[in-house]
Amino acid sequence: MIERSDIRDRAVRAMLPLAAREGWNQGTLRAGLAAIGEDPALAPSHFPRGAVGAVLAWFDLVNRETEAAAAAEGVAGLRVPARIRRVVELRLAALAPHKQALRRAASLLALPWNAGCAAAAAGAAADSLWHAAGDVSADFSWYTRRATLAAIYAATIAWWLRDDDPGLAGALQFLDRRLAGLARLQGLGRRGRPRAA
Repeated sequence: MIERSDIRDRAVRAMLPLAAREGWNQGTLRAGLAAIGEDPALAPSHFPRGAVGAVLAWFDLVNRETEAAAAAEGVAGLRVPARIRRVVELRLAALAPHKQALRRAASLLALPWNAGCAAAAAGAAADSLWHAAGDVSADFSWYTRRATLAAIYAATIAWWLRDDDPGLAGALQFLDRRLAGLARLQGLGRRGRPRAA
């Protein structure tokens, strides 16, 4: 579980432009805290896991913001495949201004010793996306749906990060192709809504 605080959220937002240029490191953490008027020397207290912890805090913030945006928009009125597409689109839109910072974050999480954190972040993203889409199930399909969506989301992010186009059109077309497969595999199009517990 990511420890949350207003200071962490504000510091992470302040870090993003620097992370895009310099990467995620202790200097970025200290600069982010300084930018919001906090003592940079307290970086180890606010981010005890260092740069990886700051990246995970950013992803957790994006999870929360995506869920709030989906709730405000009322995506529950859409059929399930459309809900999933929309919440992924909302998440990508939140990440788009910070695409280079995301590239740097992905490089950090790709290091072998960060594999566990990367897997946890992917799982949390998939869980957050399903939650934003209104899924309240608690049966075995909870695991299979999240594993499938985690793979699709990771593939979409990987495709998008290789694309130099600042827009999202190409990524969304890629996502649409993958979601068509998801609907076939899980029968979401036939049910029209996630199964309840």
